Amino acid sequence: IVHVMNRTVRRCFLLGDDAVTGKNYDHRKQWIDDQLVHQARQFGIDLLCQAILSNHFHLVLRSRPDVVAEWDDTEVARRWLMLCPVSKDDKGRPLEPNEVELNHIRKSKEKLKVIRSRLSDISWWMRLLSQNIAQRANFEDGEVGKFWQARYRAVRLLDETAVLACAAYVDLNPIRAALAETIEDSDFTSAQKRLIGVSGKANAAVSGGHLAPVDLKERTGKTGPCANKRKQRCSNKGFLPMSTADYLQLLDWTARQQRADKRGSTPKQFAPLFERLGISADVWCRLVKDFGRLFSLVAGQPQRIDEHRSQSNSHRYRARKDTRELLASA
Repeated sequence: IVHVMNRTVRRCFLLGDDAVTGKNYDHRKQWIDDQLVHQARQFGIDLLCQAILSNHFHLVLRSRPDVVAEWDDTEVARRWLMLCPVSKDDKGRPLEPNEVELNHIRKSKEKLKVIRSRLSDISWWMRLLSQNIAQRANFEDGEVGKFWQARYRAVRLLDETAVLACAAYVDLNPIRAALAETIEDSDFTSAQKRLIGVSGKANAAVSGGHLAPVDLKERTGKTGPCANKRKQRCSNKGFLPMSTADYLQLLDWTARQQRADKRGSTPKQFAPLFERLGISADVWCRLVKDFGRLFSLVAGQPQRIDEHRSQSNSHRYRARKDTRELLASA
């Protein structure tokens, strides 16, 4: 599970109100949202959380090679050709591939192997997403060159504490940035989509049908890939030890703690959760508020970070001093 973030070049507000040009680019948030829905339907990657702001976006993604392994050669070829289409309609949307296009991939074991790997590769998810938006924006502006400041930033989430704190950090980004006061007003976030989904008043795209469900159902849930048969998303596997309603309530409570005039006691149902995670309510609020500063390449309890090794060169990671001190005081 990885938290990824990308920011527009020179921190310009190229996804919202841009003071330099005097233009409003809010419609580009919808571009990103639409592309996320499309990619969640095709990739072997679970989209856990999202937040799209005026000059950057946050995602929490979970790679699912186990789901991709269940797809036959035709499904692998079809999904890839929906992501990188040979044929498009008059609005630039991918058309379902024909037999000739499918055979071009299906009949090559080498291509199939490479594409299977790409379909659960978070780097390829980010490459296609960032490239799609950059090309559209540059075309719209009549510009060339970089649209995004860098490739993207990624933080690997090592344990339950990191996943929950990062999810809340992402979903509360608009509130923390004073762009919204409530979850209902936090446009283009997974929290808002889940809230709409709970109310049952919108279609699948608006209500987050492309998002992985929240509830991991640790005691009663099925093990294994749990692939989504309706192809709205990669899988039906949750990622948190709570229901959607409980998660939204935790977000609402956490948002209130970050405002000095709204400080209150920990609701009874959250106290056991914090005990399980080995943190206090105050430490929880600090984790959510400062997640981006407390963790750089990997996130989790200090002992988990210390034990973790880089996959490429076995590099050893160390928790930051302030992170270690914060979690030691939990």
